[in-house]
Amino acid sequence: MTPWHRHQQCHPDRVALCFSNTQGEEVALTWQQLCCHVEQYQAALLSHGINTGDVLTLVGRNHIQMLMWFLAAQQSGIVCAFAMPQSASQLAAKLNTLYTSSQTVYLWLADSAQCLAEEFNGMERNIEFIEFIPPHNETLSSLVQTQYRHNNLASIIFTSGSTGNPKAVVHNHEQHFASAQGLIDVFRYQSGDTWLLSLPMYHVSGLAIIYRWLHSGACLKIGNGELAKDIQNVTHASLVPTQLKRLLDSKQELTLSHVLLGGSHIPHDLGLQAAKLGIETWLGYGMTEAASTVTAKRVNETSTTGKVLARRRVKLEGERIYIGGSTLAQGYYFQGMVKPIVDDQGWYDSKDLGKWLDGELVIIGRADNLFISGGENIHCEEIETILNQHPKVQLAIVVPVKDGEYGARPVVVIRSNNQWLKPDGDIYLDGKLEKFKWPIAYFQMPDELLETGIKVSRKAVKDWLTAYQNQFTPL
Repeated sequence: MTPWHRHQQCHPDRVALCFSNTQGEEVALTWQQLCCHVEQYQAALLSHGINTGDVLTLVGRNHIQMLMWFLAAQQSGIVCAFAMPQSASQLAAKLNTLYTSSQTVYLWLADSAQCLAEEFNGMERNIEFIEFIPPHNETLSSLVQTQYRHNNLASIIFTSGSTGNPKAVVHNHEQHFASAQGLIDVFRYQSGDTWLLSLPMYHVSGLAIIYRWLHSGACLKIGNGELAKDIQNVTHASLVPTQLKRLLDSKQELTLSHVLLGGSHIPHDLGLQAAKLGIETWLGYGMTEAASTVTAKRVNETSTTGKVLARRRVKLEGERIYIGGSTLAQGYYFQGMVKPIVDDQGWYDSKDLGKWLDGELVIIGRADNLFISGGENIHCEEIETILNQHPKVQLAIVVPVKDGEYGARPVVVIRSNNQWLKPDGDIYLDGKLEKFKWPIAYFQMPDELLETGIKVSRKAVKDWLTAYQNQFTPL
C-alpha cells in the first residue's frame, strides 16, 4: 500500500497538500482527493506505454504536476530521474546516463525546463514526451493498479558535480523513508504542521521534504518561488541563512516553528533572533548518497554539525568520514545498471574530513580540497568559513592555483555587497588566519555561477577562473 493510501484510510478528510493553481488561487487537497489525482496521473502515464522498472525523467523546477508525476510513478513501480532546468544539449548527456541508445526516453518538460521538445528532434533517439490528458473513468479503472513496493527503486538524483562529472545516485523508497524517520525523530513534524517545499526536487534536500511529508502524514505546501508569500501559514521550512534573515528583518507575521538551515556558515545570532519568535533553527551535514541529512542539531555557538541521526552510522579513519546505515543509496545508476557505493563492510567513503567534539561531528572540509602550499596543509573550507562570517559576504569559494615558489596558493571567488580587493581581505583576515593561508587574489563571483542550483559547484568556479582569469591556473 502506498503511503498516501494509508493516510487516506486513516484521515481521508485531512488536508494533505496546498498549492496555487494557474489563476493564482490557493488549492487544498485532502488525502482522499490526492489519491484520486494520483490515479488520474498514473492512468495518463501508463497510456504512454511506460512500464514498471522504466525510467521517467522530469525536468524543471517544482510544480504540482512534477509532484503528481512522481507519486504516479511510485504507484506504477517506475523510477523517476530529476533534472534541473537546462538546455537540450546539456540534458542529452544525462539522458545518455539514464537510457541505452535503443531504449525509449520518457521525458516530461515543465514550463521552467529551459528546453523545448522540438530541440530534441536532431537526436537519434526515440523520445516519448509525457503529457497529462485526463482519462475517462472506464479507462482509469482498467489501467490503474498499484505496483508500489517499499524496496522499489524510486529516484535518481544527479550530484552537483562539484569535484567532477555529476553522478546519477539511485535510492529506493526504504532508504528515503529511513532518512525521513531519523530526522523527524528529533525535528518534530506531525499532523497540523505544514512544510514548505522550498528546495527543488532535483536536489536530494528537496526530495527529502517529500518523503518527510509522506512519512508523517502532515501537510505539504508547494511554493511559487516568492518566499514572503509562500511562507504564509507554514510551520516548517528548509532555508539558507540569508532567506531566514530577510524574513526576520521584514517583520512580517510568521507561523514558522521549525527551520532546517543549509549553507556553509550559520550565525549563532540568527538562531537567537529566530528563537525570540519561537522558531527552532537546526543545521546538519548530509549528502546525496545518504538521502540528505546524516547529522543534525539546534543552532548554537559551536561549530559542530550535531549528533548522528537514527538509521545512520558514522566512523572516522584518521580524519576521513565514512557513512553507513539504512539511508545509503543503492548505488550509481548507468543505463539500467547499478554500481554499489559501499565497501564490503557497508561503509561509504564520503571523501569529507572531520573530527568528533563532545560526541558531535565537526566538518573540516573535503579531502579533495586539501592542498599543500610551501609545505603547509591548507583546507579551502577553513578560509571560506572565516570569509563567510563577514557580514557583507554572501558566499566565498576558495580555489588553489599553481605557484612557482610555493607550489600552490589560494585565490577567492567571492559574492559580496561591495568589491573585495586583496588589501580588504588582508585586513579582515589579520589575527583570524595564519598569513600563509591568506588568498593572493579576490574575484567577484558572476551571476552565472549562482544559477546552477542550491550550492555553487567548485568545479564550475575553477572552470570560470580558467576561462576568464588567465594569470592563474587552478589545480
